[in-house]
Amino acid sequence: KPPTPRAGTKQAMLIEMLQQPEGATMEKIVAATGWQPHTARGAMSGALGKKLGLVITSVKEEGRGRVYRIIETRQ
Repeated sequence: KPPTPRAGTKQAMLIEMLQQPEGATMEKIVAATGWQPHTARGAMSGALGKKLGLVITSVKEEGRGRVYRIIETRQ
């Protein structure tokens, strides 16, 4: 059984932000969680990517900068 994040945590908030069609910029992630940028990137790579098996993309968009999104779940 794959691990699932507890509701109401910063990790759950991050997942919700990244699942939105518009994604989330690092600035919005930092503002919402209170984490430093390196902590947010580490959470996306480690907890979300490796432990939960979520696939996260990073795309540079005109006018917004780098935008992060969850695109799928690894099985």
